[in-house]
Amino acid sequence: MTKREKLSTESYKGVRDFYPEDQFVQRYLFEHMERVCELFGYEEYNASILEPSELYRSKTSEEIVNEQTYTFTDRGEREVTLRPEMTPTFARMIAARQREIPLPARWYSIPNVFRYERPQHGRLREHWQLNADIVGASGVEADAEIIAIAHGIMRSLGSDERNFEIRVSDRRILNAIYDNVGVSEELRAEVTRLLDKRAKLKDFEKQLATALGNGAKAASVLEQLELTTSSRFLEELRTVLENMGVRNMVVDTKVTRGFDYYTGMVFEVYDTDESNRRSMFGGGRYDNLLSLFLPTGQAGGGESIPAVGFAMGDVTARDFLETHNLMPAYAPSTELMLCVVEPEAMSHAVQLAQGLRREDVTVAVNSSGKRIGDQIRNADKMKIPFVIAVGAKERESGRYTIKNLSSGAEITLPADGIAEHLFSSLG
Repeated sequence: MTKREKLSTESYKGVRDFYPEDQFVQRYLFEHMERVCELFGYEEYNASILEPSELYRSKTSEEIVNEQTYTFTDRGEREVTLRPEMTPTFARMIAARQREIPLPARWYSIPNVFRYERPQHGRLREHWQLNADIVGASGVEADAEIIAIAHGIMRSLGSDERNFEIRVSDRRILNAIYDNVGVSEELRAEVTRLLDKRAKLKDFEKQLATALGNGAKAASVLEQLELTTSSRFLEELRTVLENMGVRNMVVDTKVTRGFDYYTGMVFEVYDTDESNRRSMFGGGRYDNLLSLFLPTGQAGGGESIPAVGFAMGDVTARDFLETHNLMPAYAPSTELMLCVVEPEAMSHAVQLAQGLRREDVTVAVNSSGKRIGDQIRNADKMKIPFVIAVGAKERESGRYTIKNLSSGAEITLPADGIAEHLFSSLG
């Protein structure tokens, strides 16, 4: 008989396992994201992680499609991709029912997305990200609303405005500079992606000159970007944001965003702490993306449909919480453990647990058969706040001693008083 090799306990490179403590933090992030979006009137949506590969070609960026996607051919000979981002899916869904969906539409989702890239600090091959978008609104107020949601989530997570800054620019500024310098249309997407990666490239200026085929032209683009400190639109945006209580917007024309579909305002949220000083997430306006799904001649076909949104990843959000000591303390969902003193008490403990569950108490029954002290220590290790030992005395009297494991305090109550005591103690 051949000896079977032991399977590895390692996960796939670049993805994570979420043990209960990790899932607690993940759920904490999601709940704050969901709550703030819904405070602004956004509705939740979702979709499959599988999309036809064609969805991303020329709608995202060639680098992402050719180098960073998980793409395969299915059994029906269709080319399929695990989604690398959510915006094309959002655009597809809106376009599919554009005659039925009342505009402006405010939608949000927290999907998992996949990119085949080198895992590093703040970047993994799979992560979750909030996507919040408003489609059908073209004014500065919609741009400000999207930024205010991002700001609201950061504040909801316990952050002070001094801990982060919102750097804003406008693709129209970049397009005007391209016009002034004479950058051809076919070169603009590549140049914009280079500008987006300028902080990560050691030979950025050389690569820019190569892309433009002209060193003087590259120098002129950089010089004009440096000299452009703001615009009338960006100052109007600043005023609207300040009226909404957002006071940490900074104009930074170096912010370009790498996706090809952006057409107007773009922004990135930066951590201001020196140990984690980096762009965490961002977004912008993309008024032309939805029109790609509508055939010319159809109502709305080929026309610009205004849209603006942002995406916020869970990996950089968690890094931010750790950097600023904002991580939530783990609290299990189980509020009470029933420790069974002897086997004869098991049936009674199970019945008591069922009664408490009907009163919305989250309760686990320890069926290990271990000594009562070991059961209590197990509950404490699991951070379950309360325990009740169930034995012959409790079965006969119908009264139960509830012990608070953090304070050591005890109180004896009948079964119908347990839930009320727990709820008042847990707040």
